[in-house]
Amino acid sequence: MKFGMLAAAAAIGATLFAGQAFADGKGTIGIAMPTKSSARWIADGNAMVEQFKAAGYDTDLQYAEDDIPNQLSQVENMIVKGVNVLVIAAIDGTTLTNALENAKASDIKVIAYDRLIRDTPNVDYYATFDNFKVGVLQATSLVDGMKARFGDDPYNVELFGGSPDDNNAYFFYDGAMSVLQPLIDAGTVKIPSGQMGMDKVGTLRWDGAVAQSRMDNLLSANYTDKQIQGVLSPYDGLSIGILSSLKGVGYGSGDMKMPIVTGQDAEVPSVKSIIAGEQYSTVFKDTRALAGVTVKMVDALMSGQEPEVNDTTTYDNGVKVVPSYLLEPVAVDASNWEEVLVGSGYYTTNQLQ
Repeated sequence: MKFGMLAAAAAIGATLFAGQAFADGKGTIGIAMPTKSSARWIADGNAMVEQFKAAGYDTDLQYAEDDIPNQLSQVENMIVKGVNVLVIAAIDGTTLTNALENAKASDIKVIAYDRLIRDTPNVDYYATFDNFKVGVLQATSLVDGMKARFGDDPYNVELFGGSPDDNNAYFFYDGAMSVLQPLIDAGTVKIPSGQMGMDKVGTLRWDGAVAQSRMDNLLSANYTDKQIQGVLSPYDGLSIGILSSLKGVGYGSGDMKMPIVTGQDAEVPSVKSIIAGEQYSTVFKDTRALAGVTVKMVDALMSGQEPEVNDTTTYDNGVKVVPSYLLEPVAVDASNWEEVLVGSGYYTTNQLQ
């Protein structure tokens, strides 16, 4: 009996101690990231943990390695553990509806991080970059690069899109096509394969190997008697695969100039490729700034206030327009990589050598 009473007292004491420890902090933030296979998401996770801790929060950071059931399980576990706010970069923006009903029932606020969560009323805010503008920057760089490298048009171009289950992929593509479609209509830009539209050019899970294989097929089917001048690539991980395919058939050597290849995320291999004169450009999205916006949103929610937003019209998730904060992306090429990436302290010169 004494042993039982002691055990009970110990359990109560442990619970009180845990509650006191929790009360001393500002709360726990659950952070669900899609994968560690992209350096970009590692940087996002690290930036958020660092900035949330500096602001007085505990964090529970989980990576799902692009496995949808795994991310669903991680989010559900965070809800059960009682996090105060969920920050989710969804693998598939349409698969979290049931889990977020549970979050709502537990009064857990949800912030969609960089990828919009669709088909649910239970996403409160969205922190991201101006994704339409990302596409505009990519296409503008593509056209400017082709003019500089190849002179007069017309230009032969092939299009790549992002993962069809990522809402951002459509914004990137639509932004790019707002620049390219008038040129296609005018005959300035030609698409020899005829492959256009996200249903034809999308790349599931943003997989570089899939992009490389598709580029191989495009070249063998459409370029035996002509050369390609440009490739619209929405992400650096695809760009590296596309470049491997192009180099494999001789582009970048002899009289075969390297086509203009775009990208996004300013990942180290692609920045090195830009410096080496292979990939032409990328789009830089400062993960530190996005983490900072997210922390401010959480701080406002935790103090019962409305987070700051700057867009209340663009991001309709199929159920509601999600109030959003959009950050500005920056085009990066050989002319400004050092100023933008090293000058901002995002990378050191040694990392890019």
